[in-house]
Formats: sequence, structure tokens, C-alpha cells
Amino acid sequence: MRPYTRGDRVGELIKETMAELLQKQISDPRLAGVTITGVKMSRDLRNAKIYFATPQGADTSQAASDGFAKAHGFVKRELAQRLGLRYMPDLKFFYDTTIDYSARIEQLLKAVKKNDANHH
Repeated sequence: MRPYTRGDRVGELIKETMAELLQKQISDPRLAGVTITGVKMSRDLRNAKIYFATPQGADTSQAASDGFAKAHGFVKRELAQRLGLRYMPDLKFFYDTTIDYSARIEQLLKAVKKNDANHH
């Protein structure tokens, strides 16, 4: 098991702070209901990949990406003030497809179960 690294700790702080910003300070309707699902930091802590999910799934992911692009400067400034890091990482936002993927798997399993019940 790998140890909990500084990058993991910084990523978790960014995730928590981003969630708070989305709830309390960012009023862009494109980001309403968006959930931060994870943050991956580069080894040198210069880059942060922030993963998000939307309540409507992939249909609204582009709108949310546009919302994050518009709020990028504000988010970076707020994170810098709150986290007090020596260097603020470059932020990149990515839609997290794992929720859609798991919903599709669940749907397929239900279909197989239903089909199996009809054959017996």
C-alpha cells in the first residue's frame, strides 16, 4: 500500500474547497448541482485535474465545462487564498464518466436478471 502523499492531501483540500465554493459562492446556473468527484495532483503539485459529475449526466457536461472555464480565474484566486500554497497549481476540469458507466452496468445487469427470470 502506498503512503498518503502530499499530493493526495493537497488534492483532498482542493476537492473540499471546490465543493464549498460551488455551494456558496459560484452562482453560474451551468454549475448548479455539479459535484466534485476527485482531484488528481501531478507529482510536482503544479497541475490539478479536477473531476466533476453533473446531475443530468453527460448531457450537461459541456455546459458545466464552459461554466468552469468562465469561473477559472475566480476559483484559482479563491483556492490560492484559502489553501495558502506556495505555488497554486494549474487547474484543469474533466467530466467524470464513472457514474455514467456504473449506471449503464447496473442497467445491463437488471436487463440480464429480468431476461433470466423470464426464461425460468
